[in-house]
Parts: sequence; structure tokens; C-alpha cells
Amino acid sequence: MPTDREPGAFYLARGQDRYRPTKHTAGPWDPNAQHFGPPSALLVRALEDLPTDRERQLARVTVEILGPAPLAELTVRARVERPGRSVELLAAELAADGRTVARATAWRITASDTAAVAAGAAEPIPLPADSTAAWPPGFHGGYIDAMEWRVVAGGLDRPGPATVWVRQRVALVEGERPTSLQRLFAMADSGSGVSNRLDPRQWLFINSELTVHLHRLPSGSWTGMEADTIIGPSGLGTASTRLYDASGQIGTGAQALLVRTR
Repeated sequence: MPTDREPGAFYLARGQDRYRPTKHTAGPWDPNAQHFGPPSALLVRALEDLPTDRERQLARVTVEILGPAPLAELTVRARVERPGRSVELLAAELAADGRTVARATAWRITASDTAAVAAGAAEPIPLPADSTAAWPPGFHGGYIDAMEWRVVAGGLDRPGPATVWVRQRVALVEGERPTSLQRLFAMADSGSGVSNRLDPRQWLFINSELTVHLHRLPSGSWTGMEADTIIGPSGLGTASTRLYDASGQIGTGAQALLVRTR
């Protein structure tokens, strides 16, 4: 469990692929369970560390959430599931107390020069000089306070679509500078939260997975989110998010949602 004096990081490395979460990982619903942004980033970190003999890039990452991630020591392991010269499938697992809480799969693709034909990405969204982001009543601190939020459109404390910029205030792992993809996945799981349409005191809208498709690596410390949630008539929902850096769109995210009354 976290101590009263926390370092400026989501996790402390304990060796042998083990990591202790700090209070900065605590989610808004339950202070004893992690927001899945930091665990997703930790899985991506393990995927990025897999060796390769050529320049490759992650094109799609899916994180399957198998249960709550407790504020307890985690073990992360990754492997090349199916090797290939041009395209390969990677996999990673996150476990706590011997229980697998999440699995990730990723397609890693060999890089090539397509700059001359690059097209189709959405234009940049504005970055406000400053703004105050308010969250719905009852949301706990932890992860929310460990990120800086700036609202462009909509609002985090009212229902409906929202466009926000997010930046980490703390490192992913103590003593390390997070990569651009680790920063992206630390916040990509927030799409359903920033675009929720329901009162969280009366409704649950829990995502069972996160899928991110990328067409280029992000740059800079800020990540933009243009998020919207659709709620169906039978307890299903989908959160869809365009992901940005200062130069424009870098990819898209999606989350399948379980929706029900509390």
C-alpha cells in the first residue's frame, strides 16, 4: 500500500518485473483500486521493451480489463506472440497476488517512409492557455490530481462530449522519463470519463477494454482528447476518442462500456 510520503511517480520498480503502485494511481470511483490509465501505460512499457532487429512501431494496442487493479504490487511480463518480418503480434500480462487483472495484445509493424502520401488525419485542436477543470461530485483524487486537465469544449463535470488536453504531473515509473506512447496510454482510458452522459452517483459506465489505433507516434507532453459516448438501450455503450498532439491527430481510441444503475 502507498505510504504517506509518495514519490512523483505512479509506480516504484521493485525488480524482477514487479512494481508497487503509489496513491497517484487511485481511481475516481474507489480509492483502493487503480484507474486503468497507469496500468495500461505499464503494459505498453513492457511491450516497448521487447527486443527487435529493425525499426518497428506499435500500430494497435488492445488492453483487456479482467478485473480491478488493486493498490498492491503488480507483476508485468511481455512476449512476442507471433514473430514476423513485417508484422508481429505482441502480448503482455499484468498480475496482482497471482491473479491476472489485464492482458494486452499489440500489432507491431516495420516502419517505412510514407511521408509523401500521408493524409486523412484530423486538423489540430486548440490548446487553451489555461483553464480550470471541475469533476463531478464524489470523484476521488489520486489519478485525477496526478494529471493536468485543460478543457477546450464541453466540461468534465457535465454530461456529453468533451474536448480536453491532458498532461502527466508525475512519472510512470520512478526515476524514468516516460515515452510518448506511455504518456498517451496513461490518459487514453479516460475517454469514457470525460465524455460521460450519466450521473456517476446513480449510474455505472465501466469499460471492459481499451483499444487504440495509431497512425504515428505522438510528440510533446500534452495529449488531446476529443471524446464522445453513445449509450444503447440494453446496457451497452461505446466511448470513441480522437487522440491528438499539438500537430494534429495521432490515432483513435475506443472502449466497450457496461452501463447499469448503481
